[in-house]
Amino acid sequence: MASLQSFCAATVSPATDLRRLFRLETGKGLPISRVQFHTFYSCLIADEKQMPSPAAPTRKPPLSAKSLDLIEREKRVLVGTYARTPVVCARGEGCKLYDVDGREYLDMTAGIAVNSLGHGDVDWLKAVMEQANTLTHVSNVYYSEPQVILAENLVECSFADRVFFTNSGTEANEAAIKFARKFQRFSHSSEEAPISTDFIAFSNSFHGRTMGALALTSKENYRLPFEPVMPGVKFIEYGNIEEAKKAIVFGKTAAVFVEPIQGEGGIHSATKEFLQALRKACDDASSLLIFDEVQCGLGRTGRLWAYEACDVVPDIMTLAKPLAGGLPIGAVLTSEKVAAAINYGDHGSTFAGSPLVCHAALAVLKKIGDPSFLEAVAKKGLRFKELLTRKLGKNPHVKEVRGLGLIVGIEFDVGAAPLVDACRASGLLLLTAGKGNVIRMVPPLIISVEELEEASDILEMCLPALDVAAVL
Repeated sequence: MASLQSFCAATVSPATDLRRLFRLETGKGLPISRVQFHTFYSCLIADEKQMPSPAAPTRKPPLSAKSLDLIEREKRVLVGTYARTPVVCARGEGCKLYDVDGREYLDMTAGIAVNSLGHGDVDWLKAVMEQANTLTHVSNVYYSEPQVILAENLVECSFADRVFFTNSGTEANEAAIKFARKFQRFSHSSEEAPISTDFIAFSNSFHGRTMGALALTSKENYRLPFEPVMPGVKFIEYGNIEEAKKAIVFGKTAAVFVEPIQGEGGIHSATKEFLQALRKACDDASSLLIFDEVQCGLGRTGRLWAYEACDVVPDIMTLAKPLAGGLPIGAVLTSEKVAAAINYGDHGSTFAGSPLVCHAALAVLKKIGDPSFLEAVAKKGLRFKELLTRKLGKNPHVKEVRGLGLIVGIEFDVGAAPLVDACRASGLLLLTAGKGNVIRMVPPLIISVEELEEASDILEMCLPALDVAAVL
């Protein structure tokens, strides 16, 4: 079946020298020393169902006193929800991160697909400084121009008629849950058939940490400690058209939540046929189709929105991660028929859609929405997969290189933790996904071909770490 792929080609201009423009006094990054660190898991919690990946027996040099001090202070005051790797980030520039000891890292994580314009983008920084000097927050009791302009721009460049702003991806999905329930009650209140209240989600799905979004997330170890979560969610196999047709039922299914490309689940892309089948089944059952593009949207695939490649329009789409360039934002984009069901007081937020965050988001949207920028992302994504396939494809541990644009995964037959550790020691930051046997790469969209070549070279050099893991 046809996958979401094929894009145009172009180039992207090099990053601007922010230190020169803003006269920032920053030290030069020193060459990375070969230091062994713990694996950075994208969700930063232990997962007992992760594939085993024993680390190679290497000597671990001590951390600097400055790093150790901060790590110990963190342990004393923060709730222990994050299994952080012991790297203390100090600053970033473009696609590079620097720790407090001056070590340089090529960042293929982008803050988990957030920093699409890299670190310290000059236009984003200008927008933040400009708005911070004018008006930062007023709440949604009042109107503010940046919020309205951002909503107008999102409507103009998408399927949507209306926008609701939140502060994160999980909040956006919570709002989508409420909107779907309210829509069903609003649309069928006069009919004798029962009001649809249930939801369909899929294997390997991830929609967030709050109780509603968590109920839509497939990994049991995320949900079990907090049960009972929201009832009425049925999980079916991602990509299984026949199972989906049977599961989506009139008078029962309020909405179907699906990621066009699963990030946390292991970089799995939905086929065009699958998404089209979901659209038809939802229409037949009077259910809503909700696309979660929190990670795969806004240019990540080489198109502005992932849904554009499959000729399917959702009723609701949720966004977040890259939209404000690192500031907290989420958005729910809806059709008019959904928005018509929502009244004053049905939902709200104190912080969402603030002037500061929305003005920053406008700078991001303007830059990423440029057709030449998107074409460059598509071209670089294809080039990167070619590099990875050529350099890594013959390794017996490599099962598949997959993805679209600059959301790329490498699946292995063993846990990927030793490789992630080895790459970090060589100056390359990576994320794991799936069951811990997938490396997920979601670099800044401004990354150069030369930096992608550097990343593939380091991965190739560090592959022997998996041989050690397989033996142990």
